[in-house]
Amino acid sequence: MVTIERALREARQRIGTASESAGLDAQVLLAAVLGIDRAAVLAHGERVLTDEEARRYTTLVERCAQGEPLAYLLGERAFYDRSFQVSADVLIPRPETEDLLAAALEFARGRAGLTAVDVGTGSGILAVTLAAHVPQAAVFATDISPAALAVARQNASRQAVEVTFMEGDLLLPIIERGLQVDLILANLPYIPSGEVDRLAVSRYEPRLALDGGPDGLALIRRLLDQARQCWRQNGLILLEIGHDQGAAVVRLGREHFPAAQVWLRQDLGGLDRLVGIAGN
Repeated sequence: MVTIERALREARQRIGTASESAGLDAQVLLAAVLGIDRAAVLAHGERVLTDEEARRYTTLVERCAQGEPLAYLLGERAFYDRSFQVSADVLIPRPETEDLLAAALEFARGRAGLTAVDVGTGSGILAVTLAAHVPQAAVFATDISPAALAVARQNASRQAVEVTFMEGDLLLPIIERGLQVDLILANLPYIPSGEVDRLAVSRYEPRLALDGGPDGLALIRRLLDQARQCWRQNGLILLEIGHDQGAAVVRLGREHFPAAQVWLRQDLGGLDRLVGIAGN
């Protein structure tokens, strides 16, 4: 007979070596298995799990103990003011990306006829949240991965927003359709190729969403090259970057758009995180 209290105790011990928040992880996983919230889990430690509940919980705990991210185990992750479906086909949303979204919303609100594109959309968090907060905007999203686009489309449907999704390389789907855009959002892969395999994140998250080429900036260079063909230069380009890439990306922005204002912002940890290219 396995009670909630016993199940949590054993799960904490099993997960402990893989997570600094083993107790919380154990509670969240059991809440998902039982279909109740964490408060109910903690309040009813005497409840006995069914054999099926215990089996499902043990499977999730074991996967967690092996290092599989909680977001993939649960199939969802919170971002900004809503929850998104995620799978191993997409990068797990990070809190740092909310800085990019906040800058996009600041630019987009109140602008009539705005056209925006989220490049390399992944799970669609940027495109979907932008469309939810700025419903008058025409929002597009591109990705080279059909599997990622399937997840993004499900998230758009789940949030009841209208986003036009396109499969293709960076901005090429926009260019091929002859579209012009005011706002370009891009959280592209920016980890140098030689570093990807050394990072724990590469064990479970898709390499396609991590590998930024030899110096981590290959996709950003191509994006800026393509942007010349479809960006209205009184608009805004927003790029999430690696913590040590600020100076290099600012330089790229100025090389591609000499007349634009290029700025760099740090995240709450004081690390380079966001580059903006603002047209005149």
